[in-house]
Amino acid sequence: MKLGLWYRKYLEKWIPKYSIFSLITCFLVNSAVYWGTQKAMRDAVHYDVSIWIDSKIPFVKEWVVIYIICYVFWLINYILISQEGKELWYRFVSADIMSRLVCALFFVSYPTTNIRPEVIGSDLFSKLVLFVYQMDSPTNLFPSIHCLVSWFCFIGIRNSKKVPFGYKVFSAIFAMMVFASTQFVKQHGVIDIAGGIIIAEFCFYIMNHTKVYRITERIFECLNQKIFGVTYNE
Repeated sequence: MKLGLWYRKYLEKWIPKYSIFSLITCFLVNSAVYWGTQKAMRDAVHYDVSIWIDSKIPFVKEWVVIYIICYVFWLINYILISQEGKELWYRFVSADIMSRLVCALFFVSYPTTNIRPEVIGSDLFSKLVLFVYQMDSPTNLFPSIHCLVSWFCFIGIRNSKKVPFGYKVFSAIFAMMVFASTQFVKQHGVIDIAGGIIIAEFCFYIMNHTKVYRITERIFECLNQKIFGVTYNE
C-alpha cells in the first residue's frame, strides 16, 4: 500500500497532512540526540550536579508509573498541537528540534550523571524501576529531556482555542507530575528539571517571535510533497 493511501486510511482523521513527516522527525531527532550523545560520550568524565535538596527527596518507586506512561501523554499532546494549524505547528516543531540541539550541546560539553539507589524488592514497581535503570543509563541528565518534552506538551496548547480548558489544566498538572517522578525515581536532580523548563520556554519564545521557523517549514513542505504527495496548500 502506498504511503499516501495508508495515511488516508489510518491517520488522516488525527494527524494533518502538513505535520506527518515533521512529527516523525521530532521522534528521530530526539532519539538521535539522546542515544547518539550517550554513545559518543561513553568514555568521557561525567559530573554529578546534585544539590542539597536532592538528597532530601525520598526514593518512591511507585512514581515509576508516571515516568513510563508519560510517553503516551507526549504522543497525544504532540498530535493535538499538530492540529492547531500549519503556522503554529511549524513554530512548535522548530522549537522542539532547536531544544534538542541545545540539549546535545550540554550533553557533549558537560556530561552529567548521578548515583541511583539500590532497588530492593520483587514487586511490580521495583521491577519497573529496574527496567528503567537498565534501559536508561544515568547520563545525559542536564537538562532533563523527560521534563523538557512534558513542558512542551503544555506550552504547545496553553493558548489554544481548540483544546478545552480542563485538558490544559490536566496537561500542566501532569507535566508537573512527570517532574516529580524524575525526582522520586532518582532519574534526575532538581537542576535538571529547571534546565528542561528554561530551554523549552526559551526555544518556544524564539520561534514564536521570529521568522526562523519558516526555514523548517520550507524543508518539511518539500519533503511532504516528495514523500507523501502533499502540496503546499493542503
